[in-house]
Amino acid sequence: MASSFQIYGHRGSSGTHPENTLLSFQAAHRAGAHGIELDVQLTKDLVPVVIHDERVERTTNGIGFVKDFLYEDLIRLDAGLTFSNRFQGTSIPSLKDVLEWVSSTSLLLNIELKNGVFPYNSLEDRVLDLLTYYKLCDRTILSSFNHYSIQKLAQKNDKIETAVLLMEKIIDPWDYLQRVGAQSLHIEWQAVDEHLMKNTQKRGIPVRAFTVNDPLQVSNLQKLGCSAIFTDYPASAIQTI
Repeated sequence: MASSFQIYGHRGSSGTHPENTLLSFQAAHRAGAHGIELDVQLTKDLVPVVIHDERVERTTNGIGFVKDFLYEDLIRLDAGLTFSNRFQGTSIPSLKDVLEWVSSTSLLLNIELKNGVFPYNSLEDRVLDLLTYYKLCDRTILSSFNHYSIQKLAQKNDKIETAVLLMEKIIDPWDYLQRVGAQSLHIEWQAVDEHLMKNTQKRGIPVRAFTVNDPLQVSNLQKLGCSAIFTDYPASAIQTI
């Protein structure tokens, strides 16, 4: 059972390193995570960059929306300092930088498209193009809270796995997935229950839970039959399974 249950570093090893930075992804890799999860948005000049919030204040020393920065200005921001002085000078990576590094590893990848607030019209195409270029389609899952975006992705490329993101329980999510055209369900861990797991397992639908930082919950979700969990502390989660 342990071998098929996967640990993804949520924004890398974001409990120990500045989230969504190459340092954080490399720490998750060193910890033995099976995969990493990251968030993607577009700059003003349409470069896919790896950052979670629509605004840069929480994770950098800058002010404003990601979409209003040119790429060359965005990467001048410090994305390490707000986490710890020791990471001062760390920059926001482009998706290209991250994929180039991932392609030298055997890591699985979950890219969350952050297009729930701003639609970022060409985000899906730009992400798909980069994944195709780096030959990473077969080990990547694309997810979003914007289910129109997931539907669009499923129609554009049926070879890449897509996942619907949910915060709470919905009625018959397996039917909903079919309507959207997605293969898997990424759901807030507290919304996972036996009814969900019995019905998704019966239909061969992978369920991955986020964000799971308590070792006891990691074990419980593994026992319930989740395919994977996303955690800020991959090193500790790996020791649990």
